[in-house]
Order: sequence, then C-alpha cells, then structure tokens
Amino acid sequence: MPRPNQSVQRLYCETDLTEQALISLGESQAHYLRSVVRMSIGDAVLVFNGRDGEWLAEITELGKKRAALVLQNQTRPQDEAGDIMLLLAPIKRDRLDYLAQKATEMGASHLLPVITKRTQNSKLNIERLQANAIEAAEQCNLLHVPQIEAPRRLDQILADWPSDRSIIFCDEHADLEQGLSDLQHLKGQKIAILIGPEGGFDEAERAGLLARKDTVAVSLGPRILRADTALVAALALVQSQIGDWRQG
Repeated sequence: MPRPNQSVQRLYCETDLTEQALISLGESQAHYLRSVVRMSIGDAVLVFNGRDGEWLAEITELGKKRAALVLQNQTRPQDEAGDIMLLLAPIKRDRLDYLAQKATEMGASHLLPVITKRTQNSKLNIERLQANAIEAAEQCNLLHVPQIEAPRRLDQILADWPSDRSIIFCDEHADLEQGLSDLQHLKGQKIAILIGPEGGFDEAERAGLLARKDTVAVSLGPRILRADTALVAALALVQSQIGDWRQG
C-alpha cells in the first residue's frame, strides 16, 4: 500500500484509469512531484482523468524526466458534469489565466473564446489555458476539466448555433428583475453564458443577440465590471438561480 502523506496530491492525466494500471508521467509532472512537493517512491497520490473517477496510486518510479504510478483502488466514482458553456471575449494573458481557473472552479464545462468587433486580444495560448484549468481542478478536488476550444468569430458561432442550447447574454443594459425571471425558464436546459470584451458589445452585435429567440439578456448589476469579474458574477448568478447551487 502507498504511504499516505499529510496532504495527498492530486494529478490529472489523460490515460484510462483501472485497478493496477501503470501510469507513466512526463517530465513536468515528474519535476512537480520530485522537486516541488518533495515526494518519494512509495508515496500516495490521487489521479483523475475526467472519465473514470478518482484513484489512489502509489509512486513506483520518480526521476528527473519521468515518473510512474500504479493505481490501487478507486476513491470516488465519476460524477456527472454540469453543462454550462462559457463564451468569452479574450483579455490580457495574466487575467486569462485567472479566468480559466475561476471558470473551472465554478462549474463551466466548455470554454469557447469569442472574437467580437471590440476584442483587443485575439491571440490565445490554448495549452496555457488548459494547464490553468487542470491546475484549478487538481487543487479544488474536482473530477472534471472544461474543454477549451480554439477562438472563433461571434458571427460564425451564432450562424452554427445548436437549436437545443440557450444563450444567456450578459448585457449591461438589461433589466435585472426581468432577466432573473426569464432565467427560471432555462432550468434543466443546455445553456451558454456570453460575456463581452472590455469595451462591451458593438451595437449591431447587441441588437442581433437581442433579436434571437434563443437568447435571454441578464444584468450583472448596476456597476461596470471587468471581463474576468463579470465571468465570476455571471457563473455565480446562473449557478445560484438554475444551476447546481440549488437543490431539487
């Protein structure tokens, strides 16, 4: 049996997880275990992949460039992920890191960067965003990591929009009470939350969104919010009204 640590580390991997499976880790994870958290052969870690639940594993090899684990037993079965797509206009890199972390912590299942007319940063490092999402899932005891897609223009996204998913449009001009009332009709449905760039949506974009039958406009309050703050506020609003913060 692996030796328990005072605080068992959690690792994300893409490999299928089954009892007694041998898991090979690359240089970055080997470095993390060996040099950052100072673990040793025989120590225990928890492993998850977003599909097979969480597993207790024993470190059987730990070098500078690779490590290996043997899975012992499942500690938690895979739970059912929520289905909240987050459409957001890219912002500065350090705040994008924060955004990916908070979206993961608060239950987003997909992140789709949206290029609008006023978007100022259209160049994204998808691998960096994914790494931030994974780190948040590891640290917050989650079993899911959101899927992060390549950026697309807003008009392209809306042209191909699926008929079974509603859009929650975070609109600074919306009526708060009406928006909360309209949200209740989306309980149990597939949803996407749309958050604009720092300069807000272009008037033509806003008019086009409000004209759609699948779109509900909601207010995030009386103050102008930065995009990363708006993300947290929007997810908190949705989760508290129709998401997994409510029972039944």
